[in-house]
Amino acid sequence: MSRKTAADFDPEVLILFDAYVHGALDRRGFLDKAAKYAVGGVTATMLLDELSPKFAEAQQVTRDDARLKAEVVSYPSPQGSGTMKGYLVRPAAASGKLPGVLVVHENRGLNPHIEDIARRIALDGYVAFAPDALTPLGGYPAGGEDEARALFGKLDQAKTREDMVAGAQFLRAHTLCNGKIGAVGFCYGGGVVNMLATRVPELLAGVPFYGGPAPADDVPKIKAQLLVQYAGNDARVNAGWPAYEDGLKKAGVKYTMHMYPGVEHGFNNDTTPRYDKAAAALAWSRTMEFFAATLRK
Repeated sequence: MSRKTAADFDPEVLILFDAYVHGALDRRGFLDKAAKYAVGGVTATMLLDELSPKFAEAQQVTRDDARLKAEVVSYPSPQGSGTMKGYLVRPAAASGKLPGVLVVHENRGLNPHIEDIARRIALDGYVAFAPDALTPLGGYPAGGEDEARALFGKLDQAKTREDMVAGAQFLRAHTLCNGKIGAVGFCYGGGVVNMLATRVPELLAGVPFYGGPAPADDVPKIKAQLLVQYAGNDARVNAGWPAYEDGLKKAGVKYTMHMYPGVEHGFNNDTTPRYDKAAAALAWSRTMEFFAATLRK
């Protein structure tokens, strides 16, 4: 049976799921509100399961791919949580130092999907590093996305921001990296990429996917070039773009924004029905072309 897509769900269910994923609804709240859309023998619990990630089905690069070398490493975050962990991946056959790409997860920590994203980037000839914001709470949990989301809400976000800044600095200084770094992030991670652009002057390139804007007062600090990716059916996040764009223009920041019409928040995440294959392929090709142009020159 083929995998379901966003078109198989009532738009209101997708809005409820977005609220659930981002903490505006708990599990019971989602199930209660989604019940009226559960018809034809489908229950609200089944709807939630259908919308939830299927990591194994979507994996593109296996953890044991012989073309790569991958490891979990620790790095210092003295202004944040102390000692953090992340997933470091590079091409097995690489000779010499490579540009680096920081990969920032959504609001569930370093799950299997983001590890897969890091491996995809490494196969294109980069050192990819994906920090796990949940390190202070034991890392991404065995209980999966629901448990991870609950843990994420317990983080000290001020410290977490410092942990991500420290992660970018760790990557830039790593012996495998040539000092040229970019960052890509998704949802929460997209917002982190925007923040990093204001905090890490050495960051050359940032690709925020459907992420919140950087604080307005900090936008003039941005030195990186930005490739901003938005989903057309994402009013919650898109509402912040006009003011952000105005700030970028006034600050003279070099940026390009792409809005992908008719797709949902999370369209790049191929583990859920919100994934849109055509839009994700185009956005990803643009992302990798952007990194090649900014990090390999």
